[in-house]
Amino acid sequence: MAKILFVMTGADFWTLNDGTKHPTGFWAEEAVAPYRTFKAAGHEVTVATPGGVVPPLDRASLAPEYNGGQQGADEIAAALASIEELQQPVKLEDVQLAEYDAVFYPGGHGPMEDLAVNADSGRLLTLALTSGKPLGVVCHAPAALLAAKNADGSSPFAGYRLTAFTNAEEIQGGLAAKAEWLLQDRLVELGVDFQEGAPWAPNVVVDRNLVTGQNPASSGPLAVELLKLLG
Repeated sequence: MAKILFVMTGADFWTLNDGTKHPTGFWAEEAVAPYRTFKAAGHEVTVATPGGVVPPLDRASLAPEYNGGQQGADEIAAALASIEELQQPVKLEDVQLAEYDAVFYPGGHGPMEDLAVNADSGRLLTLALTSGKPLGVVCHAPAALLAAKNADGSSPFAGYRLTAFTNAEEIQGGLAAKAEWLLQDRLVELGVDFQEGAPWAPNVVVDRNLVTGQNPASSGPLAVELLKLLG
């Protein structure tokens, strides 16, 4: 049995370019699908958030149109309610990587607000990447990579092949024009080799111990790839 750390947002809003706060949090599917996969394989999950707050759910992620209809929406809501770990998070600032075998970051717009500038998360990501332990990051969660720094200020992720929520998807989702910055643009500025797939289709990129997924549909396949690295 492995111990897998879920690092999740503590932000329930995303500040737009006009200063308004767009309600958000974590995206349901991106937590539920990997959680199910990891637990089915017999592994233990611990949730960590900044300050140890209960991770806020983006209520939009329970909408029928994002879950294949009302039945799917009801099922994912029930699945979320059954994940006790979500109600008992540890403080991100207290996390010791040595206690875990793998690290996973679910997305949603929340990480764009807090994890993108969270130094504790940045240090954890840098340590996880250099440790060789499996590191999975999906959708908007790669925003957290912006806070990861080498001693010289460069990004430890520079030169890595990876993916994340794309500009095209943000445009189609209707929020690109309101965003202060776009995730794909900022990641490219870090010097990563960004692998853009078709909007909304599963796209998982594996480079060494780093596994990234482009969007919600990629979260389940990402979890499968992460398990392969766990061995």
